[in-house]
Amino acid sequence: MRVLGVDPGLTRCGVGVVEGAPGRPLRMAGVGVVRTPAEAEIGQRLLLVEEGIEAWLDEHRPDLVAVERVFAQHNVRTVMGTAQASAVAMLCATRRGIPVTLHTPSEVKAAVTGSGRADKAQVTAMVQRLLRLDAPPKPADAADALALAICHIWRGGATNRLEAAVRAARATPRSASVKGTAPVKGTVR
Repeated sequence: MRVLGVDPGLTRCGVGVVEGAPGRPLRMAGVGVVRTPAEAEIGQRLLLVEEGIEAWLDEHRPDLVAVERVFAQHNVRTVMGTAQASAVAMLCATRRGIPVTLHTPSEVKAAVTGSGRADKAQVTAMVQRLLRLDAPPKPADAADALALAICHIWRGGATNRLEAAVRAARATPRSASVKGTAPVKGTVR
């Protein structure tokens, strides 16, 4: 599986591509940051984020895009810019028919470090170790994007299989699953 991780931001939008499968070695296929000038108008900045994400999608052809779920912070202006960049990334992927999944920061930290309370330095160090990189990815936005991709490869696949099984179970009528069998005393349904 090839996953494009996106750490949304209006000034710096981290992007990273990881290939792999649960239980197998992971490989970084690319990492970087889409930057926009702080003095530019919001519409222009969002257009630059879109162009950057589209270029990554063209170059790396991911199977899935994993985006950090925006959470409430004290700084509303920061949250708005992050949410807008997140929406652009989701739109670009969805327009191409690429599935999108969202992961919270604590999910990503827990998947990569084992602790949902890990700091940025711990996440970066584990990303470097897991991807067998000679140096830590910089800036932190790029490391976070790789961590999102790793998180999805390790956690998302299992979550997707569980959700598919639940949908399949709900779609199967109960009478069809026990057709032709008599109820057995003491059996739990």
